[in-house]
Amino acid sequence: MELFQTADKAKIVVDYAHTPDALEKALCALRVHCEGKLWAIFGCGGDRDRGKRPMMAEIGEKFADQIILTDDNPRSEDPQQIIQDMLKGVSDQKYVQVEHDRFSALSYAVENASTKDIILIAGKGHEDYQIIGDKTIHYSDRESAMTLLENAS
Repeated sequence: MELFQTADKAKIVVDYAHTPDALEKALCALRVHCEGKLWAIFGCGGDRDRGKRPMMAEIGEKFADQIILTDDNPRSEDPQQIIQDMLKGVSDQKYVQVEHDRFSALSYAVENASTKDIILIAGKGHEDYQIIGDKTIHYSDRESAMTLLENAS
């Protein structure tokens, strides 16, 4: 877990949690430090275990107050289908949003979270790339967190 913060915005935590167990542990660890809402931004990788997709969303719904489902290396799969698979694990979509672009998802959370909130963006951690189709593009949750907090100050 890596914490990014500024005085006038929600804290952002970047973590590599990309399995149901890891996501649950990350959210539970953050919950005890959260005075406001706990946001969870995460996705599931394409061409990987499809069975964990609904479990990830179910855990997000159980342990977070707000969820934003996003892309996380969709590879050769349709990102829309990955999200649809994830949504099967959600019982009430009231607190779930979909934003395929990870930077936009984090930006939305930063804009809408209070200073007492914590935003977890999970799944990529130290990685600095996204695999979309057969292309690997530069993307870093860490860089995004720093940029958004710097621009917000």
